[in-house]
Amino acid sequence: MSKILLSYGPLLFQAMGQTLLLALYGLLFACVIGMIVGIMSVLHNKPCRIIAMIFVNLIRGVPMIVLAYFIYFGVPYLFNTILKFDSVTLSALQAGTICLALNCGAYMAEIIRAGIESVDIGQMEAARSLGLPYWRAMQRVVLPQAVRTMIPSIINQFIITLKDTSILSVIGFPELVNTAKNVVSKTFMSFQTWAIVGLMYLVVILILQQAAKILERRLKRGRRSL
Repeated sequence: MSKILLSYGPLLFQAMGQTLLLALYGLLFACVIGMIVGIMSVLHNKPCRIIAMIFVNLIRGVPMIVLAYFIYFGVPYLFNTILKFDSVTLSALQAGTICLALNCGAYMAEIIRAGIESVDIGQMEAARSLGLPYWRAMQRVVLPQAVRTMIPSIINQFIITLKDTSILSVIGFPELVNTAKNVVSKTFMSFQTWAIVGLMYLVVILILQQAAKILERRLKRGRRSL
């Protein structure tokens, strides 16, 4: 194990950085997608709710590896062959980010929908009775309260997204699992390499889980003081 760390440690830590970067990009775009779709799902507008429901069910119903292949190989084929665009390509980072953003965004939409619905409906009614438009009431009254309940779930979703990045080794993104495969092919030391990779994931995920617990305790204390 020490031989792997001495020879390939910097490469594996660099790959861990790429993994965290990809997960962060995916989560940032997923928050935008999730916010839009989550709000659409609670609007008093049937077409918006139907569109949100179709998006969530479609993305959650497709295995992530299939989604990754479709985005990386299928989307360029669609643009270049069917729509006759000129040499549209996606890098592994771009395709991976889109894949994670869509997959995580579908779950984020449900987190945000549940967070909004957890706020007493009387809050919205009181804000509207004071003359606030619907969107201003949502922005100023409902969402700030909903976010307090959403943050722990969002951190947990980030942990899930971080682990899901390993699937993107299938499209050649140099994340930790893909890099570990290359190390194993060179050293034939599979047990040591995968043990190191497992420990690296474990340390990062334990740190994130601890951060989620600390944040959740602070939010609970904040609610009691109100």
